[in-house]
Amino acid sequence: MDYSQIKQVDNDVVLYNIQHFNLSEVLDCGQCFRFSQREPNHYSGIAHNRLLDVILQNDNLIIKNTSLADFYSIWEDYFDLKRNYSELRKLYASDETLKKATEFSNGLRIMKQEPWEMLISYIFSQNCNIPRIKGMIEKLCTNFGEPLQNQNKNQNGYKFPTPQKLANLTVDDLSPIKAGYRAAYIIDAAKKVNSGELNLYTLQNMSTQNIRNELLKVKGVGPKVADCVLLFGFGKTEVYPIDVWIKRVIAKYYPNGFSKIPDYAATAGIAQQFLFHYERSHSK
Repeated sequence: MDYSQIKQVDNDVVLYNIQHFNLSEVLDCGQCFRFSQREPNHYSGIAHNRLLDVILQNDNLIIKNTSLADFYSIWEDYFDLKRNYSELRKLYASDETLKKATEFSNGLRIMKQEPWEMLISYIFSQNCNIPRIKGMIEKLCTNFGEPLQNQNKNQNGYKFPTPQKLANLTVDDLSPIKAGYRAAYIIDAAKKVNSGELNLYTLQNMSTQNIRNELLKVKGVGPKVADCVLLFGFGKTEVYPIDVWIKRVIAKYYPNGFSKIPDYAATAGIAQQFLFHYERSHSK
């Protein structure tokens, strides 16, 4: 673990002396799309159909309005807090470029999110930048998600729409989202999940390749989208998604192909996220 102690403090869970956790690097680096920054060390968002505020204060991570039971059943895996990133960085130090990438992003962690949300999110991601992806997802949730309420019983956001809800829509119904050609893909994904043709719950127990094969049956889902869903939705950290940024990384630093050193092949997807963030940040 990368923290020294965990406690319930009033309505919050506090992780003390946390290492390798930076809110902007975790929540704003292209792996999730429903969080926004309120203050430099305070992000608010919606995950697992819950309103969530996370604050980093004096090296302590505060997860607002949650319980220890919810932390261990949801947020520990969601923020990959079982993994020792100090040890992971030692492994990556054997590769010069990866060493630079991990040093540049001291607080980046991979996330394990809901497969359904990731499937739709990464269908939206095709030929899109992060702000536009966030905008389309926000419109999707506002138009078709059930309203959420905060502790004061005030409506404050929307759940991610269910497959059942989206399966009954038409492409024209999705016109407010301004998703373009992606709208047909969203409907197809929803119909396949709603009918049980694509059972995202039973897929978790299948091999990585078998899950990939099933995801590729959805219209508009190619290798890159499938691999992002595998990594960020199913926690398959051996998967190494290749998008335009990673193509640049490979061309610039790995002309003979990305070398998956045996010691870190099982976490190649985490390495990918460090390299993605490093290259994207240095291009600005």
